[in-house]
Amino acid sequence: MSEHELLLSDFDFDLPLDRIAQFPLEDRSSSRLLHVMPDRLADYHFRDIVDLLRPDDLLVMNNTKVIKARLLGKKETGGAVEVLMERITGEYTAIAMARASKSPKAGTFLIFENEGKVERVEVTGREGEFFALRFEHPVLEVLDFFGKVPLPPYIEHAADKSDEKRYQTVYAKTPGAVAAPTAGLHFTEEVMAALKQKGVQIVFVTLHVGAGTFQPVRVEKLSEHVMHSEWYTISEETAQAVNRAKKEGRRVVSVGTTSLRALESAAVRKGEIQAGARDTRLFIKPGYEFKIIDALITNFHLPKSTLLMLVSALAGKERIDSAYQYAIKEHYRFFSYGDAMLLEKKPE
Repeated sequence: MSEHELLLSDFDFDLPLDRIAQFPLEDRSSSRLLHVMPDRLADYHFRDIVDLLRPDDLLVMNNTKVIKARLLGKKETGGAVEVLMERITGEYTAIAMARASKSPKAGTFLIFENEGKVERVEVTGREGEFFALRFEHPVLEVLDFFGKVPLPPYIEHAADKSDEKRYQTVYAKTPGAVAAPTAGLHFTEEVMAALKQKGVQIVFVTLHVGAGTFQPVRVEKLSEHVMHSEWYTISEETAQAVNRAKKEGRRVVSVGTTSLRALESAAVRKGEIQAGARDTRLFIKPGYEFKIIDALITNFHLPKSTLLMLVSALAGKERIDSAYQYAIKEHYRFFSYGDAMLLEKKPE
């Protein structure tokens, strides 16, 4: 299937609503894990990842931290407004989506209240589909006090205190994401300690997941789709570890599609990445030649999503189609709070 023939409808599937996980399991590592190999499928629990990974594997995790990116307030005129951060651009500035009966105009203010305190946020202009905002106080402080955890649209309950903890990886460090790198939600400190004891090397990248991750693909021909932009950073230490692993013939295993996109975006050639911080609009779909990644730990993704296209590129579309149908039949739990897969890259 060549690139110009790829259609959005090729990546559709029927998912019973009861397969969408609405709440996380009490024990992160008790999620199920489907091991997708080129020739077969195998069922495990996530804690079995310790046995499935090899002693010399390099595991790459995304240490982004989910911020309370949803703000509910009103415009100066009194109309309700809902703001979802896309990206923090400075200590007092950000770009965001805003939903209101009428779009707020430049020069007007949005008002947010909580426990008697008020924050007035100025709309300074537009950047494409996003609104540019200027805060009175540091953005992260405002979000922490006035904001709510931005659960994905398919999760039907309002975010509560338990979501603030569970919609966050145990190794989250750098604030900036509006959605969790959900493959990492299955890891516990015990699992990570067991992996290190086995000899698995763990390194981190940072990619702040933006609100654009929930935006649907709006074109039928995938060659016409423009990916949303996301910011990532890779340290010199991580780049050296990745390059050393590739040179030594060891596997680089990505935890989540965000880590994968960061590594593939940073590739300067096959088997080598470059440290640094930059934006990526990399759209990975069948036909893409992977330069770094050998295997991927990920959740089950939405129909017609760019993430489903990404895993189809890695493992093969027919393999993913059969794995998803098997997972539906076997009552695996889907999406952010759902179960996981370990995908082996298809043979080149």
